[in-house]
Amino acid sequence: MTRSTPSLSRRGFLTGTIAGASLLTLHPFSARAAGTQAHLRIMETTDLHVHVFPYNYYADKPDDTVGLARTATRIEAIRAEATNAMLIDNGDFLQGNPMGDYIAYERGMKDGDMHPVIKAMNTLGYEASTLGNHEFNYGLDFLMKSVAGANFPVISANIVKEMAANPTGDKTLLPPYVILDRMITDGDGTEHPIRIGLIGFVPPQVMNWDRKNLEGNVQARDIVDTARAYIPQMKEEGAQIIVALSHSGIGSANHEDGMENASVPLAAIDGIDAVLTGHSHLVFPSPTYKDYAAVDVEKGTIHGKPAVMGGFWGSHMGLIDLLLERDGSDWRVVAAETEARPIYRREEDRSVTPLVESTAFVLDSIRPEHEQTLGYIRRPVGETATPLHSYFALVADDPSIQIVTDAQKWYIEQMMAGTAHEGLPILSAGAPFKAGGRGGPDYYTEVPVGPVAIKNVADLYLYPNTIRAVKISGAQLRGWLDRSAGMFNQVQPGAQDAELLSASFPSYNFDVIDGVTYQIDLSKPERYDGDGKEVSTDTRIVNLAYQGQPVTDDMSFIVATNNYRASGGGHFPGALGDTIIFDGPDTNRDIIVRYIVEKGTINPKADGNWTFKPMPGTTVLFQSGPGAAKYADSITSVKIESAGEGQDGFALYRMTL
Repeated sequence: MTRSTPSLSRRGFLTGTIAGASLLTLHPFSARAAGTQAHLRIMETTDLHVHVFPYNYYADKPDDTVGLARTATRIEAIRAEATNAMLIDNGDFLQGNPMGDYIAYERGMKDGDMHPVIKAMNTLGYEASTLGNHEFNYGLDFLMKSVAGANFPVISANIVKEMAANPTGDKTLLPPYVILDRMITDGDGTEHPIRIGLIGFVPPQVMNWDRKNLEGNVQARDIVDTARAYIPQMKEEGAQIIVALSHSGIGSANHEDGMENASVPLAAIDGIDAVLTGHSHLVFPSPTYKDYAAVDVEKGTIHGKPAVMGGFWGSHMGLIDLLLERDGSDWRVVAAETEARPIYRREEDRSVTPLVESTAFVLDSIRPEHEQTLGYIRRPVGETATPLHSYFALVADDPSIQIVTDAQKWYIEQMMAGTAHEGLPILSAGAPFKAGGRGGPDYYTEVPVGPVAIKNVADLYLYPNTIRAVKISGAQLRGWLDRSAGMFNQVQPGAQDAELLSASFPSYNFDVIDGVTYQIDLSKPERYDGDGKEVSTDTRIVNLAYQGQPVTDDMSFIVATNNYRASGGGHFPGALGDTIIFDGPDTNRDIIVRYIVEKGTINPKADGNWTFKPMPGTTVLFQSGPGAAKYADSITSVKIESAGEGQDGFALYRMTL
């Protein structure tokens, strides 16, 4: 052990904001513990993704929903409520926002350098952390130099440099587990020794997600099989309480080899007393998991054992409270409670009310890196040879969608290499997020020709969605496009100045699918209603082709998209949650950044892969922002001209079909 035998105590974190008996409320386990009992509070952060400051670097503005500096204020108060407390991180701390990219791509990590998120974690007295899948994004050398600065052990049991017949004989990348020798205070105020075992796990899918960094260097074992091997060994070495640090989500109760979200079968293993979960960027206990087998959201247990998932980006502090009882010289859990405390509240009008302020010394610990990151996001990371705007995204193929679909396709092509799906046609779906509407006449993307900064990516992709890929048939592809075509009103041939856009159809459901060519026949009625129910047997999608050949119903395609769409968001045929073949760990925004960095100069000029079927003598009207005027002549697939002023500050345009 590199440490002495410290006490698990609440005293070190009393500050002026909570000090004083009148403000201090002990947890019932601490207040009522008998002389043979002790209250141990385990605090979890998970999926921090380098979010220390309460700041959205993409939008370049403060953000009250994120930041370890805010969670730290929760830590101080929460630690003070318990006689004995320990702070643990559950992985995904090195990557996930522009600060992480700045350190990896710009500043670098030399031997002896301190990574800012490690520096911030050191200030808070973490007892341990495990690796998450994103720790591997920048390569093993970067990872090892980063964790070398931690004042706490970083563990991972199922990432192996040299694999033996049994996991306990493996040569792991990092220690598989740690047994912490600590002193714990009982209900009478007497200290006793306790040995707390911590073991860490990461989804074995990292071997696919980060193949280029890991292949030939390490291997990944199944989470549950690895735990079954190590837990008895930890017991033999004297671990009295064992906590699993599972950077893995809450999923099926049935164990399958190599499963990504393995926390439920993991919790069933004898000898594990509590489970910290993460990876899914969700909260447990919460109603999200109310129908999951072996999961009790009221008690906060999995297979009867306390478990917690503390959100993401510092949004929550996960808590497991254990009431321990001495059994001779051993300890056992006799009662437990779990909770996830948020740092903010979302109001009915969707506004955010912060529940805590930042802890100054955490901010101060990395303020130089924060300022350097601000310079980084405001500095170009690439060039665009094409203006990226969304003024005509709803009526013609569009460059602001093209860059998204290009980047997604680039990423999924890499992920499919070497898999059973290699060789299938890869398409890419994207929708305009900023396209006027309720956002007003200025609510459009506009990045001029020239430098592209990282913060511009927020303009191109508003949401922190993650990448997914689905495998669909030609029939489902046509249905997907028909669902998107609900954006348009039916137009009678020969009509003059008919209203083109459906006011009730959200722009984020207008998916353009690149990689195929097609036309939309506006003379046909909608095939699907607003809830995605089929209301017509007609199809609006005509001349659908792949590489110049007609698409038939029995053809197979892979479509790159996001987690919202692939899981059923918008009720699209082929994207109802049952066709997913790849569930990636990266956000679509991060993929766009990486794509721009990789290419240097991008030229995502709209390729005109979709148009309206010609309707001679027919014109339609639509609104766009005033800034659209300078781009109208660049739309070559149809004739667009000004039709005067629209409503509420919009400009009106006429299109001749």
